[in-house]
Amino acid sequence: MKLLVVATALGPLGSGRGGGVELTLAGLVAGLLQRGHRITVLAAQGSELPADCAAAELWSCGGSPQPSVQHQGREALITMPADALLARFWQRVLTEAPAAGFEAVLNLGYDWLPFWLTPTAPLPLFHLVSMGSVNAAMDAVIAEVAAWDQRRLAFHTAAQAADFALAHPPLLVGNGFDLSAYQFRAQPEVLLGWVGRVAPEKGLEDAAAAAARCGLPLAVWGLVEDEAYAAAVEASVPECTLQWRGFLPTAQLQAELGSCRALLNTPKWNEAYGNVVVEAMACGVPVVAYRRGGPGELVQPGVNGWLVAPDDVTALVEAVERVEQIDRSACRQWVERHASRAVLAERIEAWLEQGLQP
Repeated sequence: MKLLVVATALGPLGSGRGGGVELTLAGLVAGLLQRGHRITVLAAQGSELPADCAAAELWSCGGSPQPSVQHQGREALITMPADALLARFWQRVLTEAPAAGFEAVLNLGYDWLPFWLTPTAPLPLFHLVSMGSVNAAMDAVIAEVAAWDQRRLAFHTAAQAADFALAHPPLLVGNGFDLSAYQFRAQPEVLLGWVGRVAPEKGLEDAAAAAARCGLPLAVWGLVEDEAYAAAVEASVPECTLQWRGFLPTAQLQAELGSCRALLNTPKWNEAYGNVVVEAMACGVPVVAYRRGGPGELVQPGVNGWLVAPDDVTALVEAVERVEQIDRSACRQWVERHASRAVLAERIEAWLEQGLQP
């Protein structure tokens, strides 16, 4: 197939502003290229595709990034800046994509506009929904697409899909990773890890509190979106509890992440999947996570980590004390079976082919 993949309008690929969607796009595009599909990626100006996606063509647009719906509240109105990157994305899709011969467009952005366009667009639009329910208007437009033709929607996990009013059981595709980019580490250091955008919905304060109570340092990797929040978390725990490592490309992240005794995953909201959970497991790192959202499906207690009740810091501490019971090689093996790029590409290909049937 000849496919157009539309990236998030939150910022350029490679900047980290797109969060887990950037990693999903890289895995999806590389996997589809390996299966012989012709791929074009539409992304913000300044974007860079990873080396294993070099065979894809890159279209880019300038414009103001879209404000994240995740940070605006359930009843927030749908808005766009005057010079909206999102509007330019979809103007280009509607005007150029049909003549370019694309058979379908695969949208990875969690934005109202492309969902609303789906029934009337001049070529088939498919959506890999990247988040759970965070906004009433988004809930409504996803439900409208599901009622019109739910074959145009796919989700990462059952927990994510359960947030929405769907006409039929959801299509679940999980996610896929280049496992050659993650090196297994059998022996950890005396260190805990936490990875994610540093913002209140990610719950870093709980991981910091647990690390402090365990008497262990916590390495924090990720883009600091909220400086005041980061400062408040640091002030809440003893000095030197937190090690701020910043946002790192995959190669550097995995090299450092693999040294952790465990990854703490403490979201305050319903994570659609949990990319960082799988990245840690790929390095052999057990995961201690809240039983919430996608990570609640990825972590198999006693096999690749432990699940605890959401928002229970005491339970986090107790689970950290049991991570030595986890076989680190079993963490890697779980990822190889369930979350490779090849597995994701096969699922995406089957979804698109089925959705294109009359």
